[in-house]
Amino acid sequence: MKLKFRQSSLTKKALVACAGLFMLVFLPVHLITNLFILPITESHEQTFREITHFLGTFPVIKIIEIALMTAIVVHIFYTTALYLQNRRARPIRYKKPGRSERTPFSRFMIHTGICLFIFIIIHFINFYFVKLGWVSVPEGVKNQDDFYPMIYRLFSNKYYSILYIILLIPVGFHLAHAFQSAFQTLGLNHHLYTPVIQDVGYIFAVGITLGFISIPVYFLLFY
Repeated sequence: MKLKFRQSSLTKKALVACAGLFMLVFLPVHLITNLFILPITESHEQTFREITHFLGTFPVIKIIEIALMTAIVVHIFYTTALYLQNRRARPIRYKKPGRSERTPFSRFMIHTGICLFIFIIIHFINFYFVKLGWVSVPEGVKNQDDFYPMIYRLFSNKYYSILYIILLIPVGFHLAHAFQSAFQTLGLNHHLYTPVIQDVGYIFAVGITLGFISIPVYFLLFY
């Protein structure tokens, strides 16, 4: 029974890691697309519309989109299952926890994960669910695929921009640990290259977080 329990836990952790890595690969592409909403080039609006049109119509992208949604569901479901499983295994916490090699990021993964979940839900309601027709098209927007005015409408609201920034900070902490944790879970750790993976993970998390934060910051300062 103990062996079966352990294998079940390892399988769940592996699924969480694989789903997480798949989402991490998606983030830089999503960030680059979103940055074209800023006036970084004279034709930024046209470029943004062309990219979003391509992403919304190309068949392979449709398959990747379904895979991404599946990865999100799998990641959330099994992360929650593992958390509840660990809580049941040790319902009473130690009064004086001993030293641990766990980083602050790992200790608060469930908390930063909740912030990430809230961020995703807000993002889906404002964009993805509009695209699917589950949420009505905002006033002043031509159709459900017209994301350019949707973004300007949202980030022009300073309260939305501030909330976006606040939620992105714990999301960045989540990414910092998730990157290295995924490799460790899959057994891809070694005393030579594990420190490199950790450093790359921190750089990745900081870059992605600052990149996404730059969008609401621009609207707060210049729009």
